[in-house]
Amino acid sequence: MCFAMQEPTPNSEDTIDGGNPAPDTSQNTANEEVEGQSSPAAEVEVAAVEEEEEIDPWEALELEAAKWKDQAVRTAAELDNFRKRMTREKLDAVRYGNQSLLEELLPVLDNFNMGMQAAAQEQGSMLYMGMDMVNKQLGEFLSSQNVTEIATEDGGEFDPNVHEALSQEVSEDIEEGKIIRVVRKGYRIGERLLRPANVIVALGEESQPESE
Repeated sequence: MCFAMQEPTPNSEDTIDGGNPAPDTSQNTANEEVEGQSSPAAEVEVAAVEEEEEIDPWEALELEAAKWKDQAVRTAAELDNFRKRMTREKLDAVRYGNQSLLEELLPVLDNFNMGMQAAAQEQGSMLYMGMDMVNKQLGEFLSSQNVTEIATEDGGEFDPNVHEALSQEVSEDIEEGKIIRVVRKGYRIGERLLRPANVIVALGEESQPESE
């Protein structure tokens, strides 16, 4: 009896050791290539972690201490400026607290001075002596309130900071732009101007308008 010889099929080469298929290594190779490549986000996280690990703890403490020290210095400077401002405001309140009262008192003083000029015609009279005594007391009171009279004299320089020109007149004896006479006295309280002095200012002959 004869047996027919069976030719090997094309799939017989893929079987090894009793027909088990050969393992496919292409998929493993692709996975290894994907695992070897890291994403940009992962690289950034790794760099941040490495940078944090490189910071010295003592250096971090020194930076923190320097920051708080700078803030403390700034706070101390602001507090010192606040104290100085409050001290200055208190001194101004004490020094200029009676400014409004003194401003109302000045017109009364002006009228008294006009009465003194009228009484000066009879300096030996009891009326003049009594008014002169009151005038000295008023002067002492103004000095105690740190009030001083603005120095103004005939022929003196006109200062717009402390003088107020009421009008201009032609004068042969006084130069143009200078004070001819004082109409009303001016006063200071400390460094502040309490009231400017009202004056008449000399006008040059050339500036006088020609008459028809």
